[in-house]
Order: sequence, then structure tokens, then C-alpha cells
Amino acid sequence: MIDASLDRTLVVALAVRNQGSRLYGKPLQNLDVQSGTTILAHLVACLKSVACIDKIVLGVAEGIENRTFIDFAHKEKLCFIVGDETDVLARLIACGDESGATDIFRITSESPFPAFEYIQQAWDQHLVSGADGTFFDDVIDGCSFEIIKLDALKESHRKGSERHRSELCTLYLRENPRDFNLQKYKSPPELNRKDLRLTVDNPEDLVLCRAVYKNFADMAPMIPIHKIIEFLDLNDSLIALTKPFTEEGYKTMYIWNKHE
Repeated sequence: MIDASLDRTLVVALAVRNQGSRLYGKPLQNLDVQSGTTILAHLVACLKSVACIDKIVLGVAEGIENRTFIDFAHKEKLCFIVGDETDVLARLIACGDESGATDIFRITSESPFPAFEYIQQAWDQHLVSGADGTFFDDVIDGCSFEIIKLDALKESHRKGSERHRSELCTLYLRENPRDFNLQKYKSPPELNRKDLRLTVDNPEDLVLCRAVYKNFADMAPMIPIHKIIEFLDLNDSLIALTKPFTEEGYKTMYIWNKHE
């Protein structure tokens, strides 16, 4: 049997910028102030440890205020591209072209705790099913991820509108499921927790994520999502901090469900 992964290259494309209406420079906020470990550094270290990921490329938004991400890329020996701030999809595509990717692994750069335990299995399913896109949905905000063929992203950019080229990079695929082979990687029901969020958009999110990191610092960067859930369930005050943002955060996460 021929290994389907032999001619495929899975590349993480991380769109980064410093501007933010609620919290400036989210990816470069410190998870651990004492050690200077940032959200982005922790995320990159975690993804580097996943065997099926070949490369990590930063898609840096234009502007002098984003120069810090280029410095980070040099420090971490990562490839990077610089592109239009609002056309996030074009930046992801450029990351793929720069690295010779056939497939893009997408996660937001302000989410320090990806569900890394499920990436290899999702990649295997993506290959076996011949999918254009494989979505790990129905999980805690900040832990989901997407695997998309680079050609499918390019088609989305050609055929989509301005809103499809925004940070909602897979919206065109999700709105047109009959035109693509889209798959879901089934998530365990215990990860479907709409009372929790592990992404940093607000100062309160940062407080929670710092508390998680502090508790599991000896396990970093591979902190199992199930351990994080157990910890938060024992700390109601942390959950209460981010509760005001959960409803809004989950509104746009499961768009594809509406078309099933």
C-alpha cells in the first residue's frame, strides 16, 4: 500500500498582526511574564512537536507595527511572508506557496492551547478521504483547527467575495459544501464545552490562559486539553471571568452545520 502522505506537505500558516480592538498584540502577550514565554512562542513550540507538520510559516500583516513578528520569525528560524492586513486568506495562500505546501493547517495565532492530540488522526482522515477540507469543530473555542488543501483555498480566493478573504478564511468552503469534499473529524463530546474558551481576545482571556499555563508549566508546550478542562472545572472563578464572551465567540464557529 502506498503511503498517501509521501507527496503531501502539511504546513501551519499563522496569520499574525498586532492591531486589535480589544487587546493589542495578542499573539505576543506573555503567557508567563517571568520567563517571557508568549502565546505565539508556546503555540509554535507545541506545533513543532507534531510529527505530521512539516513547516510553520508566519503570514505577517503589512505595517511597521508588525515588524516584531519578523523578528520573532528570525529568532525561531521560521519562514514568513508579508501581505495585506485585511486579505488574510491571501496571506495564508502566500504562506503555502512560500513553503511548497499542498495542505494548510490553520489555527488562530492567539490560541495557545490547540488540541494537538488529534492533529495526526485528523491528517490521516484528510488523506484517506481525499478531502479538500477537514474541520475539527464542536470543541472549545481556541482548540479547534482546520486542514485545507492549498488549491481549495486558492479557489475560495478566486470565487469568493471580500468577506471570504477576511479572517473567516474558510467561510467560502463552509458556505459551498456541495462544491468541495469537506469532512469533519469527530471530536469527543467532552470537548464540546460552550461555557469555556481558550483563545485570547480580551484581558480576561489572558488572565485565564496565564493561570492554565502556570498550573501546567512543567508539561509545556504539550498540555493535554483534557487536563485543562479538569483544571478549569475546579476553578469556577476563572470560568466566570470569560463567561461574558462565550456566547459571542461561538456564534461563527459552526457555520457549516447550517448547510448539512
